[in-house]
Amino acid sequence: MEPRKVSIEDVVKLDYEGLMQLLTSFIRDVVNNAGAKGVVVGVSGGVDSATTLALSVKALGKDRVYALIMPDSTVTPQRDVEDAQSLVNSLGVKWYQVDIAPIVDVYKSSIPVYEGEEKDLIPLGNLRARIRMTLLYYHANKLNLLVAGTGDRSEILIGYFTKYGDGAVDFLPIGSIYKSQVRRLALKLGVPESIALKPSSPRLWRGHEAEKELGMKYEEIDVILYSIFDLGMTPKEAAEATGLPLEKVLRVVEMYEKSKHKRSLPPAPPIEEVRKLYK
Repeated sequence: MEPRKVSIEDVVKLDYEGLMQLLTSFIRDVVNNAGAKGVVVGVSGGVDSATTLALSVKALGKDRVYALIMPDSTVTPQRDVEDAQSLVNSLGVKWYQVDIAPIVDVYKSSIPVYEGEEKDLIPLGNLRARIRMTLLYYHANKLNLLVAGTGDRSEILIGYFTKYGDGAVDFLPIGSIYKSQVRRLALKLGVPESIALKPSSPRLWRGHEAEKELGMKYEEIDVILYSIFDLGMTPKEAAEATGLPLEKVLRVVEMYEKSKHKRSLPPAPPIEEVRKLYK
């Protein structure tokens, strides 16, 4: 008997109509159970935020959905801003735009250990994500909304998000589906191909692209994750089934292991041990 073969086609073979019903029902339940008026979504011009926004409108109606476009004018490509603006206008949601560049500048001038864009590339990039999170929560608090996160299952499993940045949300509408599945769902929802198929990027610095930073295509990452987490394969079995080098499979597993802290609550000393100290 030949060993099982797994391809990206196995990953994306879903009932997308059924998926839309599942996710929109999930959004409605979360928002209504929280007693919130609706949701606010950070819209970047990329596929994840576009899909989250479109699902939210389908679930709640455009009047209960707010969008926040938060470019940093020093690093965000104008095309992303225009794509985001076009999307929110086409969906008819209320939206606001905030250039976070002046906020970043205030932080840079106030941080004693800041040494410049080149030396502080990653912490500065993560700071941009955390500034966006604070703006989302300001709007959520003021307008009685929930922050709908835009992270997908691929990003969550490999830890490709900023802790307490884009990872700090109230719920994750697309958090259970892989990036490759999100792209196909986006097309089903009517998201323009120019957004649905755009290369992913958090745009945390100039020229920032996800696959370039990760060193792998999302199609490769997704088929590896699917083999391990959905089919229960070992890394060696996943390499044989997908035809991908074992080194790539182990790299994905390493990203998962190293990012566990991002998916967990902060640890605290055991309550049981503290209880023993009561006099």
